[in-house]
Amino acid sequence: MTSPTFSRRELLRLGAAAGGGLLVALQLPVSARALMGAPVDAFVPNAFVRVARDGAVTVIVNKAEMGQGVLTSLCMQLAEELDADWSRVHGEFAPVDPVYAHPGYGIQMTGGSTSTLGMGEPMRRAGAAARAVLVDAAAMRWGVPASECSTAVGRVLHAASGRALDYGELVDDAATLPVPADVPLKDPARFTLVGKPTHRLDTPDKVAGRAVFGLDVDLPGMRVALVAHPPTFGGRAKSFDAGAALAIPGVERVFDVGSGVAVVADGFWAAKRGRDALVIEWDEGPNASLSSDELAARYLELARTPSDLVARRDGDAEAALASAHDTYTVEYELPYLAHAPMEPLNCVVDLRADAMELWIGTQFQTLDHAAAAATAGLPPDEVRLHSTFLGGGFGRRANPVSDYVVEAVKVAKGTGAPIKLMWTREDDTRGGYYRPMWTSRLRAGLDADGALVAWAHTIVGQSFIKGTPFEGFIIHDGIDGTSVEGAEDLPYAIPNVRVDLHTTDVAVPTLWWRSVGHSHTAFVVESFLDELAHASHRDPLALRRELLVGHDRHLGVLERAAQEAGWGTPPQPGHARGLAVHFSFESYVAMVFEVAAVDGRVRPVKVDVAVDCGRMVNPDTIRAQLEGAVGFGLTATLYSAITLKDGRVEQGNFHDYKLLRVHEMPEVRVHLVASDAPSTGIGEPGVPPVAPAFCNALFALTGRRVRRLPLRDEDLRA
Repeated sequence: MTSPTFSRRELLRLGAAAGGGLLVALQLPVSARALMGAPVDAFVPNAFVRVARDGAVTVIVNKAEMGQGVLTSLCMQLAEELDADWSRVHGEFAPVDPVYAHPGYGIQMTGGSTSTLGMGEPMRRAGAAARAVLVDAAAMRWGVPASECSTAVGRVLHAASGRALDYGELVDDAATLPVPADVPLKDPARFTLVGKPTHRLDTPDKVAGRAVFGLDVDLPGMRVALVAHPPTFGGRAKSFDAGAALAIPGVERVFDVGSGVAVVADGFWAAKRGRDALVIEWDEGPNASLSSDELAARYLELARTPSDLVARRDGDAEAALASAHDTYTVEYELPYLAHAPMEPLNCVVDLRADAMELWIGTQFQTLDHAAAAATAGLPPDEVRLHSTFLGGGFGRRANPVSDYVVEAVKVAKGTGAPIKLMWTREDDTRGGYYRPMWTSRLRAGLDADGALVAWAHTIVGQSFIKGTPFEGFIIHDGIDGTSVEGAEDLPYAIPNVRVDLHTTDVAVPTLWWRSVGHSHTAFVVESFLDELAHASHRDPLALRRELLVGHDRHLGVLERAAQEAGWGTPPQPGHARGLAVHFSFESYVAMVFEVAAVDGRVRPVKVDVAVDCGRMVNPDTIRAQLEGAVGFGLTATLYSAITLKDGRVEQGNFHDYKLLRVHEMPEVRVHLVASDAPSTGIGEPGVPPVAPAFCNALFALTGRRVRRLPLRDEDLRA
């Protein structure tokens, strides 16, 4: 990878401005170039679309589909420019090839809520180019100028003569014609598909059980493998006795793969019983005494000392604090979090002497493919990666070191048969990767009139970017941009602002988690601003209005959510409201939570969500993602925490790492704010405002201010 000099945010803005259209080539992937110039059953003008003789259109999607709807939204954008018959369009996952690389990051990946932002325009260009060739083919057959032809619903039309040809009838002619390098795109005012609520393409197969997830893959002669991992981070197996494991019917092999001890069997339950029967002596390593409580105390001590790593400095916050009429100091704490995707981690490997195939649901096709090839000792061209559907990812399946993929290949090398490596939920919860633990200390100063004149924010936590391929353009002057995002870009008009960072060195493996740094900064910033509003006897909405000078899109979603929720009108008895607004992944989201006292407990009953994510592709997907984000965010607010004791993670499965249940879900009302700006992220931006909006409503109802997540039982007493 190259390392651009721009920041992560600048990269995203570049993508939003350019649409990625000039950054992604549309040539065929290596595996398909042999089709050019040869008799084929389809017209294949570029890497992203294939038109068959029966008129069916296949869109090649270079992103992972893990429930976020990208398989449909990217197909919609290509089909819009192609003027395809939507009923004959389906999506197909792309092979691993440089042509499918993310336009900014340079690798094939899904993350950062950049799928539509980065690939929307390239998909449109691919569709427009294909349409232009089909029009040329029809015009040549009819002997008329191409300018006299139009397209609609998968057909080329010649209005003057009343003739029409289905795209499938033009496949052979189109295959002989050159593909234009640059074709004008439609005016969005002429869109017939994009912007309209559209049923997802993958729903029928998922409902019918035809969709293939990684766990569904089954090969002839395949074995199942589980690995016993060390109970502590950095531990290793000193020795093991495989006798009892090998005595389990179905267990065939037991061997050390470096990351742990693998048990290979003819099925999952045999492998699990064999692993349970292993006798292993562990070297627990240097981290056997890690404790969440000790780390929390250390983090608080660091937070009380400003750092030399300053992410933002406006004016002189220290001087303004010293001269302020009133000052406020608070400390916020957030725990480690697991990703906990519904489908546990898995990878199928068929390793032969001179080639290898992988079946995996991955967010990092390029890196996983490269790591698998290197581990197998094979040239990359001899390794084929098949992307499957993902039963959730949230960042866990975007691991720069490809941990479980490398482990699967190592097991396959020692087995001699196709294998399916599986991690149980306990394996990943106790020995995977985590959203870092964070501590923030904030200080604010108000003048005699109650105006906010100073804001100082010290952040403490780990960097998961250091040592990855992304370090070069995310870490600048020692500051990891993902640690301070949502804090250093504070939108409020405060004359004196300082944001600084302590990056800790802890052995707990960390990784991006849905909404990344915004998952902690939004809670801290929007909660503290609410505190200051109440301390100065201001309405929280009115204070934000005054401070969001020049931030029209922030204000737009804030006003819309407040209006829809009835802010300013008295809630019914026993109810209260709280709000928050946040910008992340180039999108703007505001939420107003309504909570109520029910049977002595505070419950979320309703949330109004307003979103501005630029030009909408599929409104149905936007609503679904925001509804899901509310559930995901409430889970982290009410329940989720990974804690350490004696170097071990104390949680294991959904009984002690709880998820929000369906009956606990509030009514979610999503309000879409129309915009002509480029389409931006929607998979993650709905998560950050959830915790602060809920906790601000909790304060409005009970008078209890929460500065530590997840909430405890006593926090929720009505």
